[in-house]
Amino acid sequence: MPVFPEVNAVADEKRAETLYTNASQRITMRTRRLTTIRELVEREDVHSQEQLRRRLVAKGFHVTQATLSRDIKELGLVKRASDGAYQPAGIDGSTPAAAVMTLSRALGEFLQSVDCSQQLLVVKTGPGQAQLLGLAIDRARLADVVGTIAGDDTILVICRDPRAASVTRRTLEELAAES
Repeated sequence: MPVFPEVNAVADEKRAETLYTNASQRITMRTRRLTTIRELVEREDVHSQEQLRRRLVAKGFHVTQATLSRDIKELGLVKRASDGAYQPAGIDGSTPAAAVMTLSRALGEFLQSVDCSQQLLVVKTGPGQAQLLGLAIDRARLADVVGTIAGDDTILVICRDPRAASVTRRTLEELAAES
């Protein structure tokens, strides 16, 4: 039994506070690091862990190869077959032109109608086809499209403004006609 139990209790409490503070800082730093890694691979081609590690060091993150490997696995990053650069899993690594060609084929196959209301487009498809066409629209990254929401047979396409919606409507109809 310690001679001064209250002294040990105070020391234990301070040690626990330090551990908690350090754990919070580690969690915050880890979250920032993961966010930075994701932003790096989305903005530029990163072909190796060493190249990624150097980019992180330039941004103030000093990591080991083991930590970086765990981060890559946690983020679900994979290497593109075309050039070996990291990308999030499930992202189509095709070129913009290929994405527009895919959109054209999907529109030709699935599009039934497009209606415009202000900056919104309502795209109608057959049952069960909206998700596929919505994905093709998203992957084409049309300049005036902010995003899409797809249900079973309807897609809501949100454009930047009413003029952009009109331009996008014409673009979708023209692409559908090309297929």
